[in-house]
Amino acid sequence: MSEHVDIDKQVRIYFLVFGALMVGTAATVGAYYLDVSVPVALTIGLFIATVKASLVACFFMHLIDEKKIIYWTLALTVAFFIALMALPLLTSVTDQVGEFAEVEAHEAH
Repeated sequence: MSEHVDIDKQVRIYFLVFGALMVGTAATVGAYYLDVSVPVALTIGLFIATVKASLVACFFMHLIDEKKIIYWTLALTVAFFIALMALPLLTSVTDQVGEFAEVEAHEAH
């Protein structure tokens, strides 16, 4: 009888997560229609996607019950992901600084 109760609890959790993912999808579609700047829209979209990905990883991939080494590995992966996403921003800023220096040098002549 105990196994039946556990299965019912797990199925209920899966349906709740499914409902949360559907709400997240509706929020993503709703965010598309917001009249905001591109950086704000990207931030909103990435936040919603992060929440949805966390739900999938935690419940459907059963990471919520894993040991601490899994969390450290996941944290390291997130840190590298953030670093790789920031890399183009750093090169973009460097290019702009270089362009400003060229313009100032050209105007000085």
